[in-house]
Amino acid sequence: MISRRLLRIKALMILYAFNRREDDNLALAESELLFSIGKTYDLYHYLFLLILEIADISSEKIDMALQKKIPSVEDLNPNMRFVENAIVKQLRNNSDLKKYLTENKLSWANNSDIPRSLYTSMVTWDPFIEYMNSDDKSYRTDKKIIIRLVTELFARSEDLLAGFEEQSIYWNDDMDYVTIMVEKTLKTFKAGAEERNPLMPLFKNEEDRNYVITLFRKAILSDKDSSELIDRNTTNWEVERIALMDILVMKLAVTELIEFPEIPVKVTLNEYIEISKYYCTSKSSTFVNGILDKVVREMRDNGMFKKAGRGLVGDSITEE
Repeated sequence: MISRRLLRIKALMILYAFNRREDDNLALAESELLFSIGKTYDLYHYLFLLILEIADISSEKIDMALQKKIPSVEDLNPNMRFVENAIVKQLRNNSDLKKYLTENKLSWANNSDIPRSLYTSMVTWDPFIEYMNSDDKSYRTDKKIIIRLVTELFARSEDLLAGFEEQSIYWNDDMDYVTIMVEKTLKTFKAGAEERNPLMPLFKNEEDRNYVITLFRKAILSDKDSSELIDRNTTNWEVERIALMDILVMKLAVTELIEFPEIPVKVTLNEYIEISKYYCTSKSSTFVNGILDKVVREMRDNGMFKKAGRGLVGDSITEE
């Protein structure tokens, strides 16, 4: 499932696009938000498909070697370890994966150079060579190499990252998060489960879906109030002079503080300060941190939010 951190980032990116547009079509913006999240889920499935594509290339290379006029001893006795990898077989038979790929028409056919480039890198990659020559034929070892393939070889491939960026603007910041999703999924796979090993759902639950929609919608609808709140706590600065992305990060933080009583204040502040480190200027996190600290004090004093349940965790006021 898509993590809350990535849901916040998606909301920020679409909020930025909304603020740059001339129209105020909220329904259209919400559709774009959900489309962006859906594209992340496509990427999750694309990575599983990429494993299968590379296995198919490996099988193809073996077949071609066998068809030589004068095959070598190695050609006649190919190492089938990767082609017959237990995780590869389970992915190939996985009913959830096959259904999603078919329904959404996902394929590497138009970008076949990427799997081939990764195959070339894989066969000279030390962990892969070690795996192919190992006497350990366990399910655990099969799983380990596939996880490393995704989290190390895929994650570091400039060709793959460039290819994803060309295919969709919505994938520019997704790879790290989706790689973690794939890793967590593969760790749950069990020997003998075949097609029954479940993949992650798009959202953890309906609460997460409602969370991102509400966060985005309320941030837009309360734009005037949050702007005034931030302006009052921005010493020697006018809101108009602050970078747009800084402002949007703070507006989302304010919205989350008000609309989600079950989320602790510290969690909200830490999340948006971390996000500002990657999506704003080099000095933004310190600036955003300082302003939000003042904003939270004013909001507390005026009773603008009230935390309950899990939202009280780490609240210094309730602990005193």
